[in-house]
Amino acid sequence: MIFRNSLITNPTKNYGITSIADKGVAISIVFILFCVIPSYTTAQQITPSNDNIDTINKKDLIDVFQKTFKYTPQKIQRRGRRKVYFSLVPTSSAVPGGGKALITSTSAAFYLGSRINTALSSVTFVPYLNFKGRYSIGFRNNIYTNKNKWNIQGDTRFSLYPEYVYGKNNTNSQNNRVLITYKYVRFYQTLLKQLKPYLLAGVGYNLDYHINIQTVGDTIGLPKFLSYPHGTAANANSLSSGVTFNLLYDSRNNSLNPLPGAYLNFIYRVNPYILGNGDNTWKSLYIDGRKYIDLQGRRRKVLALWSYVWTALNNNVPYLDLPAIGYEPYQRSGRGIQQNRYRGKSLVYFEGEYRNDLRDDGLLGYVLFANMNTTSGPGDGKFTGPHPAVGAGVRVKFNKRSNTNIAIDFGVSKGHSAITLNLGEVF
Repeated sequence: MIFRNSLITNPTKNYGITSIADKGVAISIVFILFCVIPSYTTAQQITPSNDNIDTINKKDLIDVFQKTFKYTPQKIQRRGRRKVYFSLVPTSSAVPGGGKALITSTSAAFYLGSRINTALSSVTFVPYLNFKGRYSIGFRNNIYTNKNKWNIQGDTRFSLYPEYVYGKNNTNSQNNRVLITYKYVRFYQTLLKQLKPYLLAGVGYNLDYHINIQTVGDTIGLPKFLSYPHGTAANANSLSSGVTFNLLYDSRNNSLNPLPGAYLNFIYRVNPYILGNGDNTWKSLYIDGRKYIDLQGRRRKVLALWSYVWTALNNNVPYLDLPAIGYEPYQRSGRGIQQNRYRGKSLVYFEGEYRNDLRDDGLLGYVLFANMNTTSGPGDGKFTGPHPAVGAGVRVKFNKRSNTNIAIDFGVSKGHSAITLNLGEVF
């Protein structure tokens, strides 16, 4: 769930530094491999805990509400050790193309097995409406069965909204963009089986369907403006239907608020003729690595590192399915940069974040972060950038039992700023 506010627009220099991008790809791959592989060799079993031990001396907004209003909830008889922890955040925000949106994010976290050997599962429902024809209904799931034997990941949504696309010029100029509208259907589901502790492999199905793509108040035409012919025809549809082959290493036991550990995800996507792609068949590769380092201290301190490489392996990928900032699987990258601002055949991304609690009870905290990306043009393949952003944010503990934070961040890049609101950490 993201909302952004524009600042003064200033042009940035078009570096066109292919050598920097090439080094970025190499550094990113080295980081992804070497930050994760050592963790695999020293991985420990998830620390045993129960509902009482891990929340002693901790406080969340539920505690604050109960103390302020002298409210004592009715005690519910427990059925085993399986409980569901809910988090809810309603807000209003600005959206691309103008107007305001009413957004509500609801998250449910639960365990399908013992907390000793089972990771936290979560499902998130995010609908929003701007009362002017823009709306979206989204549902995400990350479910671990008992002892992490199976993992089911999914992202399903239907959206109707405007979006800006930018031309080849590598600036933040507001004059170098075109507003487009379309309906979007996404259906992603992946089933992974545990091969050994923390290591899973599986297959999935990805559907991206963009319906009635058209520009608003444009006389140039999208294919000419973008210098890219695939998936840009006026009033046309764009369908990509593919199978994914996945390899996942995840030593975190809570994806909503990752504890020290590591994460590595390989996704190879194939969109064949037989699945309805016609002559528009293509392949892509996505490699995502994350490392969480516990910094010793009286209060919880974590250094979180994230990098991903996302590349199309063909030259005929529909434009709206090309790698773009803020459009990776969980759509969390590029805080401080407008979503879709940079799009191309390949994208390399880095981010680092320092997380620290302000109170011993964990109720409040703050983060400092910085990120950068470099992309190659959809047609010429030349890398541009780097495109950096920096920012800070506050954290409020909503539910101490699922360790879910309300994350409010402010990020800024050249000519643009953005406020993001999430349930759970960004990565």
